[in-house]
Amino acid sequence: MVDHGARVLDLGCGDGALLSLLADTRSVDARGLELSQGGVNLCVARGLSVIQGDADTDLATYPDDAFDYVILSQTLQAVRRPKAVLENMLRIGRRAIVSFPNFGHWRVRLELGLRGRMPVTETLPISWHETPNIHFCTIRDFLDLAGDIGATIERGIVLDRHGRVMKEGAPARWNLFGQQAVFLLRR
Repeated sequence: MVDHGARVLDLGCGDGALLSLLADTRSVDARGLELSQGGVNLCVARGLSVIQGDADTDLATYPDDAFDYVILSQTLQAVRRPKAVLENMLRIGRRAIVSFPNFGHWRVRLELGLRGRMPVTETLPISWHETPNIHFCTIRDFLDLAGDIGATIERGIVLDRHGRVMKEGAPARWNLFGQQAVFLLRR
């Protein structure tokens, strides 16, 4: 989804694996913002340009149209203000790429419905009391939020439990059987 040579900001970039991949395979101008000092240290050790910061508060200081793409990979559910973060992403980048685990997947629903427990799955491997997740989002929830902020969805990819791309389908099917989702947005 990222053009060759693009200017990219990865929010919550962790250890820098995605930024490194994009720099190596797409020759992007890769920048990152990471909350944890440990993550920043790992990124810097890889030779990446990453600063410590909080996507919930620090995006306001970035100028409009500073990047071609702003990426939020597997972090949407961990920010305090998802709507404001998405709005800022689309302000400072021409496009935004957002990926997240789908809390509407049937296994998650089954675990909660039948066992009465917060699920622990391959894509949600951390127990509820240790997880950084604070906003449980389904694919349908995300589509509604994108509409609320006036974003256009250019592309959506939903992955099943085996990591395979699901065929185009109704959001209800994606919501029930998709474990992960990736969306490319523009203003």
